[in-house]
Amino acid sequence: MTIRVVVADDQELVRSGFAMILDVQEDIEVVAEVGDGAAAVEAVARLAPDVVLLDIRMPVLDGIEACRRISAGGACRTVMLTTFDSDEYVYEALHAGASGFLLKDVRRDDLVHAVRVVAAGESLLAPSVARRLIEEYTAVTARPAGARALSEDRLEVLTARERETLLHLGRGLSNAEIAAALTVSEHTVKSHVGNVLGKLGLRDRIQAVICAYETGLIAAGSLAAGSPSGE
Repeated sequence: MTIRVVVADDQELVRSGFAMILDVQEDIEVVAEVGDGAAAVEAVARLAPDVVLLDIRMPVLDGIEACRRISAGGACRTVMLTTFDSDEYVYEALHAGASGFLLKDVRRDDLVHAVRVVAAGESLLAPSVARRLIEEYTAVTARPAGARALSEDRLEVLTARERETLLHLGRGLSNAEIAAALTVSEHTVKSHVGNVLGKLGLRDRIQAVICAYETGLIAAGSLAAGSPSGE
């Protein structure tokens, strides 16, 4: 099955470079390249791609609002393109429905992997972005005005093992790493992850990370260096 992709970035060289990398893959087809968020929303509505790559900062309509509209409008999944040092809107993009984040200087193989992972229904964060951004933008002092806070009472629906699973998700562990930590099989971990997402009404692993911080299960700034990954 071919993965259909829209690439949206106002920098032509970045946009065309990503498109060229993806289009040569046997299982990926770039169906459109656009230069602003409004055009991205229109292209997604018209072409029904599986994945859209969205630059956070674009003219006409920024990537966050484009992500919000695309996420509300159908099954297309979004990967945000970010420059690590300058994007203070990552937290907002997570809540807008982003399924992943990539740095614009991402390696060729990592870009292709990200598209495949997200198209398969998983979530992905660039390793060098994930931990610092999640901690910074889910800290109480960094939340945008009006962002919803979650009560730890929300976690009462989880079993003890599911709560442990959420804790490890919040720390950015992959399924294999969680399996090792809990001394269970990866199949069992996938079951626990599915239960956590279902009981808490979460879309994917990225929302699980946010939930772990916002409920206080993990305190922002408390973890050693590491990085969430999609699996």
